[in-house]
Amino acid sequence: MKLTDIFSYAFSAIKLRKLRAGLTTLGVVIGIAAIVALLSITQGLQVAIASQLQRGFATDTLIVTARSESGFKLLVNDTQIIEEVGSGNVTVSVAVILRTGYIKNLENQTSRVTIVGVDYAKYREIYSSTFAAEEGTIPQNPENSSVVVGKRVSDPWNNGTFFCRVSETVTIIWTSRPLKNETYTGTVVAVLQEVGGFSFGGPSDTSIYIPITQAQGFFGTDECEMIIVKLKNADEATIDSTAKAIREAFGGQVTVTSSTAILNVISSVFSTIELFLGGIAAISLLVAGIGIMNIMIVSMMERTREIGILKALGMKNRQVLLIFLSEAVIIGLLGAVIGVGAGWGIAQVTVRVFSTGGSFGGGIRQTNQATLANGITISPVLTPTVLFGAIAFGLIVSVLFGLYPAWRASKLKPVEALRYE
Repeated sequence: MKLTDIFSYAFSAIKLRKLRAGLTTLGVVIGIAAIVALLSITQGLQVAIASQLQRGFATDTLIVTARSESGFKLLVNDTQIIEEVGSGNVTVSVAVILRTGYIKNLENQTSRVTIVGVDYAKYREIYSSTFAAEEGTIPQNPENSSVVVGKRVSDPWNNGTFFCRVSETVTIIWTSRPLKNETYTGTVVAVLQEVGGFSFGGPSDTSIYIPITQAQGFFGTDECEMIIVKLKNADEATIDSTAKAIREAFGGQVTVTSSTAILNVISSVFSTIELFLGGIAAISLLVAGIGIMNIMIVSMMERTREIGILKALGMKNRQVLLIFLSEAVIIGLLGAVIGVGAGWGIAQVTVRVFSTGGSFGGGIRQTNQATLANGITISPVLTPTVLFGAIAFGLIVSVLFGLYPAWRASKLKPVEALRYE
């Protein structure tokens, strides 16, 4: 009996029991659809966040912060020490002073913002692609009254209703200790291009930027929250040697964080989440596998006499085994293919729901994308690994759970099978 004949016979047997076969296939469809939907959305989220992190993080930078438990404080002028010890590897370093405060516009509206004091020229050298003006110009030698604002500060509602524009006067408000409101008036000289995503040290859509000298006077301190160091390259050897030199220069009182290391950790976390979600979805497929085994055992019992007749006509055990396994393969393949399509459709529908005001909280940008509140757009990603892995997994589960009923059918003795009622 040829292999094509075996599959033809198995397919005919499935057609005779359409409802039962359909319900069995549905179990596989649900399992595969769950896997594909969850993993494609997770992959899309990972790609979106990785892309935004690449914008918010410069991979050739180090972030130097004081260790909180030591009581040590970084000073603005400590950039000179870093540039000396990192001679040959350090291109530029910039101190960053951070405070939470408010900005008031001409209409006396206020908005909560992060106030960042930096050297504009050095900061732009490090983050040339994100600390870039969409409107106005970021000055090389700024006056202390100059203010650079993030995109979401200027256009917080993303609908053309502006909070502040270039050349407008704004009031910066900060509450010092003891509780006292410190204010000064500045002029918006530039609005940054939209950065989106996350930022650690880098430009943000919800921050405003003032010259470092103004920040020192306004906040009454020479202490800085961090120093960002730009390296000549992103090689691991350069990062490790420079980080070690900086730690030794400050007697181990500082923490040196690599942007590359942060990206690697985030990627590792997403891989773990992806594996976890895939495992949860796989449980439903295992349940479907038990259903396949149950249906095939019932089918074998119903077809006992038929198997006896086939064996009496000369069919071998191996051929009976292949017939039942072929039925499992057909069910698994149909379920997997339909499940992949259904899962991809579910992912697209889920993204559409979120993009129109679901829990991700974004506005409508594209019908096949979800937009997070911080500007990250998610598009489901169906990788070849997920596509073929899901189909292979569906087939393997179907075959494994169909193996026992097929083996039992192949071991039936013709005489006993013909006597079966």
